[in-house]
Amino acid sequence: MKKIFIISLFIFFNTNLFSIDITGKWFFENIKYSEDSSNKNLIPVAQDDYMLINEDGTFLYELKDVKKYKIGRWSLDSSKLDLTFYYLNKRLSGEKAPDYQHLLDIDTIRTYKIKVKQNQLTLSENKINYTFIKDSKKIDEIKSYKHSSGFSINSILRGMLGISVLLFISFLFSRNKKAIDWTLIGKGLIIQIIFAILVLKVPFVSSSFEFIGKIFTKIISFTQDGTMFLFRSFSSGIIESPLMNFVVMILPTVIFFSALTSLFYYWKIIPKIIYGFAWVMKKSMGLSGPESVAAAGNIFLGQTESPLLVKPYLNKMTMSEILCLMSGGMATIAGGVLAAYIGFLGGDNPTQQIMFAKHLLAASVMSAPAAVIAAKILWPEEEKFEEKIELSQENIGTNALEAISKGTTDGIKLAVNVGAMLLVFIALISMSNFVLQKIGHWTTINSLISENTQYSELSLNMILGYIGAPLAWLMGVCKEDMFLVGQLLGEKTVLNEFVAYVSLGEMKSVGAFVEYKSIIIATYILCGFANFASIGIQIGGIGALVPSRKRDLSKLGFLALLAGTLASLFTAVIVGMIF
Repeated sequence: MKKIFIISLFIFFNTNLFSIDITGKWFFENIKYSEDSSNKNLIPVAQDDYMLINEDGTFLYELKDVKKYKIGRWSLDSSKLDLTFYYLNKRLSGEKAPDYQHLLDIDTIRTYKIKVKQNQLTLSENKINYTFIKDSKKIDEIKSYKHSSGFSINSILRGMLGISVLLFISFLFSRNKKAIDWTLIGKGLIIQIIFAILVLKVPFVSSSFEFIGKIFTKIISFTQDGTMFLFRSFSSGIIESPLMNFVVMILPTVIFFSALTSLFYYWKIIPKIIYGFAWVMKKSMGLSGPESVAAAGNIFLGQTESPLLVKPYLNKMTMSEILCLMSGGMATIAGGVLAAYIGFLGGDNPTQQIMFAKHLLAASVMSAPAAVIAAKILWPEEEKFEEKIELSQENIGTNALEAISKGTTDGIKLAVNVGAMLLVFIALISMSNFVLQKIGHWTTINSLISENTQYSELSLNMILGYIGAPLAWLMGVCKEDMFLVGQLLGEKTVLNEFVAYVSLGEMKSVGAFVEYKSIIIATYILCGFANFASIGIQIGGIGALVPSRKRDLSKLGFLALLAGTLASLFTAVIVGMIF
């Protein structure tokens, strides 16, 4: 049954998964009536008139002769071949393309039928065809608006400075500076850099991660079928607008992914993948068997589930190994919550979901060796360790149905926990901002802040933004966006990554960022469980498996938080260098 199911999935995904990709620069070829056989354009088209469809869900097109520039957001329904444009309400003209600062000010929505043939795109509306072509010779002539230049000397130099600062911070908190194995650290950084180049710059690898992202996106759509059954109206057959919210549309994906992960674990699919990653990390970085398994397991499992893989070894693991285990849990994400993050950032746009799924997957994989780097600087290995790679066969069920049931139960607990945490933490942010706003009003600080900063008043957002801004700049974020990304880093560390990803999704939807690159870097920075609450979660969760090591776990809690944060920053700065 397992083999039949896997083969069926492979066939289905290969035949149905590939959605139409319309992103990129398209040059106007003509604008004509569909029934007109002449070559006359309805609107003058210049040679360099173009339309830019961005992966982040925004678009821009320019018609020079009529001095028309239009911007807005777009969404694609691949099943109906419908492309919807949400236009900014201002009619813009001039010689410079406008920015994306007010993309919620929409007054026009137009839907086009699309046809894509090789390098030609046709949009049809009311018997009018807008035809575009992709010409590789022209692409270099048009600059991608709001996208940074990528592989530049400035980006590389800033990235090298960022890596140096992160290494210095790690070195500063090291327990034994003389025992640091800099060869291991160098290998870890090289692995990260190679992986980032493969994912971001090599088409074959990038396409492979996009394919996996499409699988995740498709699975999310399956979750919506179950959601529709539970919450749709008996009269209209659809989910009513008041129910189109986070609890109904996002949290069910956590439950379904948890059940699916449990099933794949029972079928030994995930253990085999983990073993492969562990073998690579052990051979390339010289790690012990248990910490290699734990580091690889953290890519797919949660910070309290991954230790189950090395449960027999927990009692005799060295302090360095324990820190490596805890740091990996802080630096990576679990499969269940990955679906929620995709929903935060991609919304209901399949193209954006696939794009963010690719980056989130890459972030989790890259952060595994990054966590090792940080942990081995903070607490270098000085003791003998177990070299054998062996996964603990934790019982998750006697059959597939029991595994699904257990995964579903665990998913419900996780979803309720996520919802409760968001409720409490967002309420605390609101209360803190109210108190700080009143203090700013009584002390007249609000007026000074409003006149001299991009913030209007004293708030937790402003404080976190200014604390995290220098680090955000070192990661490659432009100076206009560094306070926003700094705020997100602060929210993730002080509160949790869920709150931060919700904030990132909201900032993205209103066009708060000047550069698209800032959104991607923020996605990598936030990809991990490194927050103060996770210290307690790990002490309680891992401590329940090995009560005799609770004192050691408590001793390593802050270092694990620091290592997990540094790991996400190592990943982000490398991506910032080459994106």
